[in-house]
Amino acid sequence: MAAIGNDVFFAAIPQLNERLKAHEFSAEDLARAFASRLEQLGPRYNALALTLLPQAIRKAQEVDKDLKRGRLRGPLQGIPYGVKDLLSFAGQPTTWGAKPYAAQVFDYDATVVEKLAGVGAVLTGKLAMVELAGGGGYRYAAASLTGPGLNPWDRARWSGGSSSGSAAAVAAGLVPFAIGSETSGSIVTPASYCGVTALRPTYGLVSRHGAMALSWTLDKLGPFARSAEDCGLVLETIAGKDGKDPGSAGKSFYYTPQYARPMKDLRIGFASGDFTEGAEAPARAAFQEALRVLRDTGAQLVETKLPQFPYGTVLSVILAAEQGSIFEPLIASGKVDELADQAQIAGLKASQDVAARDYLKAMRVRRLIQEEFSKLFGEVDVLLAPGRSGAATKVAQRLDAGGAAGPAGGAPRFQGIIPAGNLAGLPALVLPCGFAENLPVALQVVGVPFSENALLAIGREFQARTDWHKRRPPGV
Repeated sequence: MAAIGNDVFFAAIPQLNERLKAHEFSAEDLARAFASRLEQLGPRYNALALTLLPQAIRKAQEVDKDLKRGRLRGPLQGIPYGVKDLLSFAGQPTTWGAKPYAAQVFDYDATVVEKLAGVGAVLTGKLAMVELAGGGGYRYAAASLTGPGLNPWDRARWSGGSSSGSAAAVAAGLVPFAIGSETSGSIVTPASYCGVTALRPTYGLVSRHGAMALSWTLDKLGPFARSAEDCGLVLETIAGKDGKDPGSAGKSFYYTPQYARPMKDLRIGFASGDFTEGAEAPARAAFQEALRVLRDTGAQLVETKLPQFPYGTVLSVILAAEQGSIFEPLIASGKVDELADQAQIAGLKASQDVAARDYLKAMRVRRLIQEEFSKLFGEVDVLLAPGRSGAATKVAQRLDAGGAAGPAGGAPRFQGIIPAGNLAGLPALVLPCGFAENLPVALQVVGVPFSENALLAIGREFQARTDWHKRRPPGV
């Protein structure tokens, strides 16, 4: 086995791929190194749900045969990765992070796993998650079969939910990239807390076949990685039409940074209040510096307001109704009581009582939200906000405790950008942008449906001017 230096664990995908093609190390060497590291360090962060070392070695050996024969399958060939444990991998447990499903095994691979295998990517493990991706709502970070997600920057802090393992594994250099999911914040939050780049794609762009359903009309799968470029390379592989997913948009994605619009031609809508009184005090300096970097690109930052809707309420009604239907067998069987979080148990039971009229009202308001965002994007090209208002919360902190609301009459803010973006099916790119008390903070850039290339171009330019995405947690 060739020696794998620590720098390899934090290398970008193109660098790893070039070194594989140059035969500096084999795909098997790389797979063994990453899979062993995931086995060893994953439990430190409660990030590992299932090791797949034997399967990874077999796949890597196949990749090595292709590389020796000059059969090149793209930039992900031979690259190790992990998936959130709501994605099926044939013959292996898929627990959905919850005790009632601990022994659940499917006989097929999720579509994204199939697509990644097709280009030679090497799956090294299943990654931890909040039970049932947070369905029903949860009060504590410990709502998981594997325990609370611990942040590689400070294990007294949360790695975020519900894609806790995906974000932590990338941050700690346990995988070069990972697949997570978002229904309302489950990509944006852990990426922001763990200081990694991540992409929530447009609704329907990535097939969810083989993924646990939480909300048929809100669920999305997307990548966590080292950089915006890495996210683009992964999205190009996992996007595309899939008849097995009724929500598939029937569209492909090709990562084309060479066709990006000049930054000076972009109008970026933001609310300054998000970066001042709306942000936690320790994070404000980092956010202000991030705004300066974006202004220096020549982009126009334009004060903007979100359309006025009760985004959180609308999303909550839709999510409750859909999860209530999806998990009806779990609730009816009484096995829902095996979940770790009492608030989540109560929330799932209450979802059985959502009235059809309330669901239909919420869906009608959702359509109005989509129409208003379409108008808003006639005035600006993208929207900009903090990923979260501050750094990661403490592991033991109640998640429903709430944060500072800001003074009455303060500047308008994008307080509802996460539920709004999910209701409208909008893509979002999370970019690390600095630190608050030695913990990462991040921006999120939100665009119109299927504008992922525009978001990635902004991310590339921001990351060409900063090195926050290259920072490593201490001790790894």
